[in-house]
Amino acid sequence: MATRSDTADTYDRDAAARSALYALLARAFDNPDREFHAAATDGDLAREVDTYLERSSLSVERPRLETEQGYEELCGTYNRLFTLGHAEYTDRTDGSLESEGPPVPLYESKYRDVDWNAINVDLARAYEHFGLSVSSEERDHHDNLRLELEFAAYLARREAAGETDAARARRDFLDRHLDPFATALERRLEDVEATFYADLARLLERVVSSDSRDLRERYGASDHD
Repeated sequence: MATRSDTADTYDRDAAARSALYALLARAFDNPDREFHAAATDGDLAREVDTYLERSSLSVERPRLETEQGYEELCGTYNRLFTLGHAEYTDRTDGSLESEGPPVPLYESKYRDVDWNAINVDLARAYEHFGLSVSSEERDHHDNLRLELEFAAYLARREAAGETDAARARRDFLDRHLDPFATALERRLEDVEATFYADLARLLERVVSSDSRDLRERYGASDHD
């Protein structure tokens, strides 16, 4: 996600930790690289999460967050769950082919009974309001999970720099988009054989839920309610 401007002031410890958690989750739900795999196998990932949780006031119980899969195996699991569709012949006599997307799409619109365009336009407006845009190199929809997590991280950084409007905007964003998305994603991953990524989804849901609850307590319910 590209920005027109950013703030590099000293951050509030709590909000900065929440920003770091969202940024870490965005990386966790991207294609795994060898550095991330190493952190997920030697305990560094869990320790990093613990550090951020200790610095924040979020009430979150961390799942296990470790995998015994090798690097190539973890990549295969990621692709099977999040990127590869399924296709099979329904009638080989006439060549009828039935195809499906991945079992666990990483797009909010796949889990919402809301028009795809309405979701993505709303997100585009929210990003643009804070001087953000989807990078031309990304070429992805605005409702991609990683982009939404990066936006939550950005808003938390702005809050940490003293911008109350950014905190209120995060409250609204979580309520309208990321909170229902995280809940649906966790439920979907519970239904497939994906222990490590199911744990990541549990962490995501708990962080979003706790953050949203705290923001509501501080600023009241959003206009979306």
